[in-house]
Amino acid sequence: MLKGLLDPCIMAVIAAEEAYGYEIVRRLTQAGLGDVAEGSVYPALARLERAGFLRARRVESDAGPPRKYYGLTKAGQVALDGWRHEWQRLSESVAAVLGRNPAERGTS
Repeated sequence: MLKGLLDPCIMAVIAAEEAYGYEIVRRLTQAGLGDVAEGSVYPALARLERAGFLRARRVESDAGPPRKYYGLTKAGQVALDGWRHEWQRLSESVAAVLGRNPAERGTS
C-alpha cells in the first residue's frame, strides 16, 4: 500500500526543511515507515523533480562527495496540499468501513 503513497510522504518530510536522499530515508523511518528502502526513494526523488514538484541543489560535504538536497517547489506544495486533502477523505472513508462489524452492515 505504501507504494502509492511514497511520493506524498517524501514531499511531506521535506516540506519544512530541505534534505538529501539518505536523510529523507531516515526521516521516513523515524516516522514509522521503516519498510522504505533507499532503492525506492531515489527513483521517486528523480520522478518528483522531473514533474516539477521538487528542486534540487548540490552542496559540498565535509564527509565525501557533494550531496543533492531536495526542497519543494510551489507546484510541489500545491500538489502536497491536494494529496493531504485526498488522504484525509480516503482515510476517513476507510476507517468507517474497517470500523464496522458485520451486524452494523446488516449482514450476519
